[in-house]
Amino acid sequence: MFDTTKTVREYALEIPAATRIFEKLGIDYCCGGGKSLADACAQAGLAVEDVLGSLETNSRSDETFADEDWQTSSQAELIAHIVQKHHVFTREELERLDALLAKVCGVHGQNHPELFHIQDQFGKLRAELEPHMLKEERVLFPYIVQMEEATLANQPLPPPPFGTVRNPVRVMTAEHEAAGYILGRMREASSDYTVPADGCISYKTLYSALAALEVDLHQHIHLENNILFPRAAELEDMSCSER
Repeated sequence: MFDTTKTVREYALEIPAATRIFEKLGIDYCCGGGKSLADACAQAGLAVEDVLGSLETNSRSDETFADEDWQTSSQAELIAHIVQKHHVFTREELERLDALLAKVCGVHGQNHPELFHIQDQFGKLRAELEPHMLKEERVLFPYIVQMEEATLANQPLPPPPFGTVRNPVRVMTAEHEAAGYILGRMREASSDYTVPADGCISYKTLYSALAALEVDLHQHIHLENNILFPRAAELEDMSCSER
């Protein structure tokens, strides 16, 4: 089970606690989940033996984690979870943090010009994510649910309006990577969200909330890239093979 050549994605899917471990260690398990664990550890400057030890310890732990095993849920259930938990949270935080960033930049920007770079990157993130989530909710997600319903009813799949489900999946995955890049630039500019000595309560609240948004987006993207999208492609492949 514990093999350094296995991908980060495979560990994230097999061990419920793995995503928390990867998050803590700074290992990308959503967009960068296709890397082997050895390569991911080398990129993060970590000893692969230590990471394997953490994974093994947590896989044997009796600790109960709140995350459901979404690999065994229906596609409709997973989509509902993504929309109700992650999309709602993301929209609310993007709006709230936009205003909070403006406030903190106004007070501390002169002494901390990096805040303006973070504000610029945050604007790009919001411009990326808001239409992205809308496209998922209005186009891709409803079609995936239709695919699942047709499969369960032993009916042919509805004709996709985009040729193949892989086309919008490819676009959504590329947009996930773009969002991940922006998140990385924000974390870099903030020195891993380290609040300076003269930071006020609003400054601390901003950095804490940006870090929390990043964690939630990582989990959000993981559910789509590593579970929802591959299963949608499998449904389409199964239907084609049965024709």
